[in-house]
Amino acid sequence: MKIIFMGTPDFAVPTLAALIASEHDIIAVYSQPPRPAGRGHKQQPSPVHLLAESHGIPVYHPVSLKGEAEQHAFQSLNADIAVVAAYGLLLPPPILSGTRLGCINVHPSDLPRWRGAAPIQRTIMAGDRTTAMCIMQMNVGLDTGDILLKRSVTIPPEWNAGDLHDQMAQLGAEMILDTLAQIGTLTPQPQSADGVTYAHKITKEQLRIDWSLPAQDVLNHIRGLAPYPAATTMLGDELLKISQARLAAGSGPAGMVLDNALLIACGSGAIQLLELQRAGKKRMSADELLRGLAIEKGTKFD
Repeated sequence: MKIIFMGTPDFAVPTLAALIASEHDIIAVYSQPPRPAGRGHKQQPSPVHLLAESHGIPVYHPVSLKGEAEQHAFQSLNADIAVVAAYGLLLPPPILSGTRLGCINVHPSDLPRWRGAAPIQRTIMAGDRTTAMCIMQMNVGLDTGDILLKRSVTIPPEWNAGDLHDQMAQLGAEMILDTLAQIGTLTPQPQSADGVTYAHKITKEQLRIDWSLPAQDVLNHIRGLAPYPAATTMLGDELLKISQARLAAGSGPAGMVLDNALLIACGSGAIQLLELQRAGKKRMSADELLRGLAIEKGTKFD
């Protein structure tokens, strides 16, 4: 088939790579516009843009798809189908119907749970033990389309969002090929009206750890934001990022350091901090951090 691929971040790269390696013809790639990145703040194309460019595939990066000119340009490609994976732009009706078979989406959650922008992070932050990869026929709603293919995934308790991201990215790549091979024979399954939750974009304020929560909830918060952007806490006037921790025995006032090895009391129970990052520094183990920053028993994280 003649396919338009629409995606932007690392998550979408395995799916595009699988399509490029398949018998299908990737006639165009849509990705979000280059963004300033790095110390020089130079315009940096997205990971999807770079992969497509390396294979000589035309790349389009409109700021919006709401204009008639952009919609006509999309439709004039005369594609059979559009495959979407973490593209990041709203697809208006003329785009959704702008190919022979419409648009299908690679969505890493057990729909209708965690519709929206940050399903992987929200899944881990909520402490979910299972999830699913869904290939969905897109409609005008926010991740409300019929499910074409779904596969369940068990989440090991030690996984963070990065681990789940990598697993789901690879699974999505496999499933998109299976979906395309069966297109026209699959029976679309409407999503349930029950169990709907929304994976809203993570805000800067939501990175902050609430030490008054139970230890398991604090740990889930850290896992769900690791390795990036990482959960944060304040030590005096210094912001620390925490990317790895584990449950541990201990109790005390929430946020209190209970020993000299970064055992921290939560609302109930405690966690041991294992990997942290100071502003302008690389991530380091708790032992490494303590060699350069004294955090004594009785100190309180805010």
